[in-house]
Amino acid sequence: MFTAEAGVDSLQAFATSIGIGLLIGLERERQSDLKAGLRTFALVGLLGSLCAFLSQASDSGWILAAGLIAIAAMMIAAHVSDPLDTGDPGTTSVIALMICYALGAMVWYGHTSTAVMLAIATTLLLYFKAELHGISKSMTQLDLLSILQFGVLALVILPILPDRNFGPYQALNPQNIWWMVVLISGVSLAGYAALRVIGAQHGAALIGLFGGLASSTATTMIFARHARAHVDMARTAMVVILLANIVVMVRLGVVSAAVAPDIVGPLYSVLGCGIALGVGATLWGWRQLESGSALPMPKVSNPTEIKTALSFGALYALVLVLSAWLQDVAGNQGLYLLALASGLTDVDAITLSTLRMFSLDKLSAAQTVTAITLATLSNLAFKTGLVVVIGGAALARRTLPGLGAIAVGLAVGLGVMT
Repeated sequence: MFTAEAGVDSLQAFATSIGIGLLIGLERERQSDLKAGLRTFALVGLLGSLCAFLSQASDSGWILAAGLIAIAAMMIAAHVSDPLDTGDPGTTSVIALMICYALGAMVWYGHTSTAVMLAIATTLLLYFKAELHGISKSMTQLDLLSILQFGVLALVILPILPDRNFGPYQALNPQNIWWMVVLISGVSLAGYAALRVIGAQHGAALIGLFGGLASSTATTMIFARHARAHVDMARTAMVVILLANIVVMVRLGVVSAAVAPDIVGPLYSVLGCGIALGVGATLWGWRQLESGSALPMPKVSNPTEIKTALSFGALYALVLVLSAWLQDVAGNQGLYLLALASGLTDVDAITLSTLRMFSLDKLSAAQTVTAITLATLSNLAFKTGLVVVIGGAALARRTLPGLGAIAVGLAVGLGVMT
């Protein structure tokens, strides 16, 4: 029976479908030679809901399919009879109209939130046509290979690995280990891609931010060398290095939220202290920043190479077993010593292993945060050594106070938490 409540729901679905069509149609209205504009997209969105309604009422999916075929045929015929002046075959508009129709049908079947999100994503893809073309043209063979390799890591290898615990202390779960590889490779790939896109001309801030995502160690090393070779660029190098090391803590916070959300509160309070003092020191250095020649780009290796992924996976598995063993044999002190040692070269593996143990209730929140903080401080000490040894006195004089401020912030945050 058709009730008043059902009528309101139906009207809401039809209105949402029209809204989705208007959203996509607004972007298409910008085109100079229109075959489908604002009104057409709104009507097609509504048609999608109407066909879904009729299909549901008659228990026949052919009505919905026939509507989609009719929309595609109408647009193809329009482009064949009157081609665009630009020579564009118009396939994008055909696909966009078909998507609009399908989203209208999704709304009727109750997937409103998903349909709205997909409508926004579709509009963004249509709007940023020039930017996407520019990115694709600037991509090298290595960039494309990186994306394909990440697809292999995430979509081919991960699903086929067993989700079971093996090995000493039942610490090794192949799927969990590879998920961490995918997570770290994805974050690093984002920074790697961003560095490729922005280039050297966009300044110290962006290079520091994305360099910290891709590899803070590589960023610190290249700018330490640059500061030694060009003393007048020491302040710029200082800002890049400090930003890269601040991003490390932000990155740890994001990864922790994805792996062990329950640790976010205490961990963020400690990392937040280090970030706050680090940002203060960076802003102080920013005020003295000198403009100069084009900045060097960190030479970051492809983070999705199978060899790199396997190396990180093996390191993470080793740290997992050592963490469980030291926790069993020597208690917290053994775990903390491992955090200090492994954090010198790689903070990700020990962070992920302690988060894993926390998720399995083998570590308390305080122990987990302490281990991650010690690893971060150890990593910070290693990069301080890079600044002093490679960068020389001019860079060390400017950068060490900022790195020290980050360390003090972490120590104070940890002291307050414990």
